[in-house]
This record gives sequence, structure tokens and C-alpha cells, in this order.
Amino acid sequence: MVARLILELLWGKHRFHHPPTERSRPSAYYRIDVGPSCTLKALSEALPTYLGEWALLLAAAVGRRTWGGLLIDLHCHMLPGIDDGAADLAVSLEMARIAVADGISTVVCTPHILPTVYDNSGPAIRAAVSGLQAALMQAEIPLRVLPGADVHIAPDLVEGLRSGRVLCVADSRYLLLEPLHHVLPPRLQDCVFGLMTAGYLPILTHPERLTWIDQHYDVIQQLARAGMLMQITGGSLTGRFGKRALHWSQRMLDDGLVDLLATDAHDTQARPPRLSEAREVVVERCGDEEARKMVLARPQAILDNLDPSDLLPRAHRGERPASRQGLWRWTRDLMRNR
Repeated sequence: MVARLILELLWGKHRFHHPPTERSRPSAYYRIDVGPSCTLKALSEALPTYLGEWALLLAAAVGRRTWGGLLIDLHCHMLPGIDDGAADLAVSLEMARIAVADGISTVVCTPHILPTVYDNSGPAIRAAVSGLQAALMQAEIPLRVLPGADVHIAPDLVEGLRSGRVLCVADSRYLLLEPLHHVLPPRLQDCVFGLMTAGYLPILTHPERLTWIDQHYDVIQQLARAGMLMQITGGSLTGRFGKRALHWSQRMLDDGLVDLLATDAHDTQARPPRLSEAREVVVERCGDEEARKMVLARPQAILDNLDPSDLLPRAHRGERPASRQGLWRWTRDLMRNR
């Protein structure tokens, strides 16, 4: 009777809710129903399993701020054995446990799509995500995973997106675009413009870690002000990638150029899936509201495939946010008026 009362108070008919989204997994997965037919033996058998899950949820709650909602990670290499991320399923599951304990509720799995190096395709990535979600449910790890890709520039990129060979973020119009790391890609602005005119909105991944940012920061500024979204890596803000990446991530925050914060996690040690520490850096530097936008509000808007003009505007440090204008809106209006 005591055990039944405890479980009724903890779980009972109450449910643990993710941030509201039509894609959310049924919340019945996170509760024990305690009814007249529930025996003490059944409770004693179920208790260890669900206490383990409850511990994960409590650990996740530790990192939550009063503005509510768990963190959303749009850039993570968690799929097993598909690129330079998780080596096998055991590593994937451990990464998932780390993410949940850090307060992350949703991860977009974004393996590299780089011809001749990582020949991943949309169908293969979707199958891998489905397999990982099944493994997470079997291991009772409360993490939702969605398909995506870390896309490299290629001549047939638009064709690949239209055919489904290349994936956007969770079947939205947004895609992660990773340029060359050491050399400014020629005609990068033309590539971005071509994607936008085709109806896609690229998100530039970890610009603060690109070695050419030292000489071409003006290109980053132009792209951001033209409407391209900017995603920096949480580890850059915590010093994990060295002083250079730390400097540029802070500079971009102060200049009001950052839209998203993501883990770009690859493993459990050197690059684990943690966001909460970097989020606190953003809170201290830009304020609580801007931090919420980077790890929850804007990522959720992208998962919901909202129009770019409806995304929450960036804010300069210590300034009021300006309305989001730029290349996307100009391109959209041009196409409508043709």
C-alpha cells in the first residue's frame, strides 16, 4: 500500500511532458499506471527500472532554468558507425545518457554527407535514426532523435535536397551547411543565395572554428545580416576548442550574430553532448532570454518549420533586438512577384 501511494504521487496519472510539439512521443512512455489491478509484486518488479528512468529525468531537470523546457540539440553525430562520430551503438547510448543528464530532450542526428569520404544518404540516415530510437526505447533512455545531416558544399546540392538524398533538419526547409574548414570556399555567397532561391535556408555550422574567419570575418557578418542562420558550438564558449574559437564565439555573441547553440558532439569524452554549461555562458553574456532562444525557442521553431521571417530576432549585447530582415525575405518576395 505504501509503495502504491509513493508511485501514485510520483507518476500515477501524471505525465512527464516534453516541450509541446506535434512530433512529441506519447508521454505514456514516461509513467507507471497505478490502478486497482496493480499488485505489489508487479510494482516491485517495475520499480528498479522506472527509478533508473526517473533518475535520468531528475538529472535532466537539474539543468533546467525557470523559463522551462528542455534543451534541443540540432547538431550531433550520435548515429553509430556512420561517420567520425559514435563508433558503435554502445557509444551512441552512452552519449544519449549524457545528453539526457545535461537536460537535452531532443537531438537531431546529423552525420556528415561528404562524397568519397562519408557517402551517407537520406534513406540510410533515416533507417539509422529509426534503429537508434528503437534502441533508446529498449534501454529506457528518454531521448527523442530526429534525422538530419551535416551537409558539405557540392555542385549538385540542390538536386540532392530535392531528391531526398541529402537531408534537411528534421524534414524542414533548414539545413546544416559546413563549409571548408581551412579555406574560404569560392563563391560561398552564391551558394547560399542558390539554396535560398530553391526554397532552403542554410545554417552555417561552427563559423567560430573555421580557420579562415581571422581574415574573412566580414564574410560571416555579411551572411548573417543577409539572413543566413549562425550556429556556434557549445564547447567553443567553454574553451574546449582553444582560445581562438573562444575569442570568435564571444565576438559573434557580442556582435549579435548567433542564432543557435549546439553540441556538435562526436563521442563521450573529447566532444560529449552537453549544452548546459555553454548556455550559462550565454546567460551571463547576453541574458537569460537570448540563451533561451538559442537552445530552445529557435531550435523548436526550426523543427516546426516556421517561416524564417517568424524566427525570433537576434539581439546585440546590451541592445534591443532588431527585426529579422535579409536575403531570405528579399528572395521570397522576389519569387512571389515573378
